[in-house]
Amino acid sequence: MDTNRKIRIGGASGFWGDSSLGAPQLVLGGDIDYLVFDYLAELTMAIMAAARGKKPELGYATDFVDVAMRSVLPEIARRRIRVVSNAGGINPRSCGDALAALVRELGLDLKIAVVEGDDVSAQIPALRAAGLKDMFTGAPAPERIISANAYLGALPIAQALAAGADIVITGRCVDSAVTLGPLMHAFGWRATDYDLLAAGSLAGHIIECGAQATGGLHTDWDQVPDWANIGYPVIECAADGSFTVGKPPGTGGLISAANVAEQMLYEIGDPGAYVLPDVVCDFRDVRIEQLSPDAVRVSGARGYAPTDTYKVSATYMDGFRAAGTMVIVGIDAVAKAQRTGEAVLARTRAIFRARGLPDYTATHVEVIGAESGYGPHARARAAREVTMRVAVNHTMKPALEIFAREIAPAGTSWSPGTTGPGFARPSASPLIKQVAFTLPKRDVAIQVTMDGTSMPAPVPVDGGWRAPAEAADTTTAPALPESERLARAAVETVRTPAAGHALVPLVRLAWARSGDKGDNSNIGLIARRPEYLPILLEQVTAAAVRDWFAHMVKGEVKRYRVPGIHGCNFLLFSALDGGGTASMRLDPLGKGMGQQLLDMPIEVPAALAAALEDEASKRQRATQWP
Repeated sequence: MDTNRKIRIGGASGFWGDSSLGAPQLVLGGDIDYLVFDYLAELTMAIMAAARGKKPELGYATDFVDVAMRSVLPEIARRRIRVVSNAGGINPRSCGDALAALVRELGLDLKIAVVEGDDVSAQIPALRAAGLKDMFTGAPAPERIISANAYLGALPIAQALAAGADIVITGRCVDSAVTLGPLMHAFGWRATDYDLLAAGSLAGHIIECGAQATGGLHTDWDQVPDWANIGYPVIECAADGSFTVGKPPGTGGLISAANVAEQMLYEIGDPGAYVLPDVVCDFRDVRIEQLSPDAVRVSGARGYAPTDTYKVSATYMDGFRAAGTMVIVGIDAVAKAQRTGEAVLARTRAIFRARGLPDYTATHVEVIGAESGYGPHARARAAREVTMRVAVNHTMKPALEIFAREIAPAGTSWSPGTTGPGFARPSASPLIKQVAFTLPKRDVAIQVTMDGTSMPAPVPVDGGWRAPAEAADTTTAPALPESERLARAAVETVRTPAAGHALVPLVRLAWARSGDKGDNSNIGLIARRPEYLPILLEQVTAAAVRDWFAHMVKGEVKRYRVPGIHGCNFLLFSALDGGGTASMRLDPLGKGMGQQLLDMPIEVPAALAAALEDEASKRQRATQWP
């Protein structure tokens, strides 16, 4: 192993739909050895499953070939940059074929490898017969499963690179694997080098969401310059697993320890046992240091033997969905919008009954602009300009065509001030949901195909990691009884500070970022200064977070300590109305929950409150606190 060598990797995409600027920016200005793309999420897999259902040759991220690669392939070949992408989605072979056609069109000589084996849909009938159940809910697997893909790891990618591939396309793999694979290949890391694999996985996790590592979604958004030209992340990795985070010179964005810490906690669950196919990671003692305005150093990840199973994400058809909106303006706009939505549902249900159609399987009315998602903490109940949104599910598409037809009459039939930029009828779409389960690694056969030749890609299948007893730094608030939860969701608790103290919003003390895993949400919270952490630990407890989100969270809440970055990570169970495509909320992925938590009032000494107010003024924050 060359201990002095450094590898530079650029992260050009955080999801299918990310900006087309990432790839050319990194190739032309990032001085990189590898260019990696992450396109996949549970929601994306559902979209790709629907696309393949219409056209068998689809089911992959077409933008990867048509936009990203077309813009940089000649320069990649000239600079000898190697590319790894999970753009294959649920159809990696078609993605590889499309890219090969583009390479030929441009007259280039590049070797393309395709990693396959994640598609385990052929095993579903046998698994269902054996009693297959959802790993989160325990419910039996649904009948109409469309796709089922195992989350593969980095070893097949490393094998493809070792075989001489210039570009590696995978199907479903964990997001961080597209970075860990190149590091394993470049440094010769073995499958049992668990600390190194955890460090490489953390490097991949930091850049897997593109510009989220360089100022995107940062709590202090107003301190991030030049959004339009935001830099995409470049990590420089050493053989010992440590790495620095930066971006191409002259680009916008922000390289800060706080933002990198936010990204480390993004969507990871237990930071002491982040389970990936190649390694179980422990990020609790990771150190994140600001080396310069343009560089943050990350080190200290630990790793353990992986499990002997893969997580599998499957999609299935569950009827149809439609959603319609109307703008309501004027006095009592919120009440008018709510009544409009309820009237649409009442009218269409009456039509269903008259025609012998079944009822909706689910409905949801939201008033956008009234802070519906904030529940009892909303401050905009008197808003005079809102959007009424009604989302409905039904087993039959013709029923949703009735719904679509009966939205527009609200413009002349009911509330004064009903308007909108257009009165187009909403369309009904297939409702594709996700279910997850585990599958023994021994039952998944992986192969790498290059130049028309396929070779097996062996991985260790025995695992070795076993979940320990609940960690000492974890606290749990059990789920509230439904009646108590609804009562708390209806009324905001008003706090009165003790003498000599004052209430400040949590944002004055901490940074936060939130995300989703199925129906669960996580919120990472980092103290702005180490001395603020005891205040957070005392007041922002698992029970306090559960109560703050009583209008959303139906399950328990866990809090995990992350002492290395003076923070903690909250995991909120049954928090997203099913999550992903199953959720009917405006925020089905929990992206706003961190922002909502930062509004929580925290009691501090009056002198500290004044100092925090002064700091906030200096940062010219847009936050308003009554």
